[in-house]
Amino acid sequence: MASAKVILDGEELELETIIGSEGEKAIVIKPLRSTTKYITYDPGYLNTGCCKSSITFIDGEKGILRYRGYPIEQLAKQANFLEVAHLLIDGELPDKEQFAQFRDDVRRHTLLHEDIKGMFDAFPPNAHPMAILSSVCSALSTFYQDAPDPLEDENVRLTAIRLLAKLPTIAAFSLKASQGLPYIYPDNRLNYTQRFMKMMFGHNTEPFEVDEDLAKVVDVLLTLHADHEQNCSATAVRLVGSARANLYVSISAGIAALWGPLHGGANQAVLQMLERIVEDGGDINKYVNLAKDKDSKFRLMGFGHRVYKNFDPRATILRDMAEMVLKKSKINDPTLSIAQKLEEVALNDPYFKERNLYPNVDFYSGIIYRALGIPMNMMTVMFAIGRLPGWIAQWKENLAHGLPIGRPRQIYTGEPKRDFVPIDQRG
Repeated sequence: MASAKVILDGEELELETIIGSEGEKAIVIKPLRSTTKYITYDPGYLNTGCCKSSITFIDGEKGILRYRGYPIEQLAKQANFLEVAHLLIDGELPDKEQFAQFRDDVRRHTLLHEDIKGMFDAFPPNAHPMAILSSVCSALSTFYQDAPDPLEDENVRLTAIRLLAKLPTIAAFSLKASQGLPYIYPDNRLNYTQRFMKMMFGHNTEPFEVDEDLAKVVDVLLTLHADHEQNCSATAVRLVGSARANLYVSISAGIAALWGPLHGGANQAVLQMLERIVEDGGDINKYVNLAKDKDSKFRLMGFGHRVYKNFDPRATILRDMAEMVLKKSKINDPTLSIAQKLEEVALNDPYFKERNLYPNVDFYSGIIYRALGIPMNMMTVMFAIGRLPGWIAQWKENLAHGLPIGRPRQIYTGEPKRDFVPIDQRG
């Protein structure tokens, strides 16, 4: 095994290295401060590995995303979201018997305590659904205080089941509350995604038939968002969990982090950009030229990716699905028409091709959600429901590895020591 050497003030320190199962290399800096009194300075922790993890592998240069070793392309095509949730949370794909038990356990916990409905009534009608989702998720810990040890395996499993079952119900209730419409209770005759869609779009006054093709698209979207390694929200869940906070409040913290527009709001930003173009007359060329102008502050949202340098494997999966949804919805929406024209430009214009500014998962997911009739402020909520299994898996792994409470260091740049001056002596 290779080692690294650091020379500081004439002293040499040898540091261990580790190599992950996919060849990722790291220098173990744990003894650095205790030996040398130095720390590393890494804003945003962009070069710092906070943990070892067996959940998700990403290779941005090659466009690879795998959950527990399984390529995302295979999971999206052949598995359903609950199977993927089981894979992430429990470590393996379930067999038929395990899946039936897992599915039935989730079904038994889809209802919310009736008193929780009072929370929805207390929020302003224009409250953002992510604020509601985070608040109610945290409040679940007050309704389920039945576990003497919330960190014991069986209690963690029950909490995970409750969250998987109830988060779609919370999301759907928040939408209905914002619309001033009666809540639709979960129909446990339906599968996970179909049940969610009925709660979102159904009405008590008439029967609601879930379109199986559209339900499959939503299921794939949830799968594609199920985990993405050590991103901002996963790190938030791990950090809160490292204090031995329960799973409900840790997931609530993840939802809050995802709500930030730099993290989970990208597909909403895509739609806002498209609406801006429509309102300005729909001149695609104008905005394409603005995007190419280095002096312009305009950015094309939904193109390129911070992690995936050549292509986003999730976007490749969604492209055909987006086309199918648009054809099936048969809606006359100028925003979606602009999106299709913009996609064509980005895929063919040398400027975009040379810079790998391809349509990413946020571009296509935004289009699909718009075509399905999901309001813009609910799009990050959809992201959160998909990401839930990954957050649970990250929280569990952090606990299982017995990692210490998260406590980053800092470089203090404030005033040095100074003496207090009484107020009547201050100039």
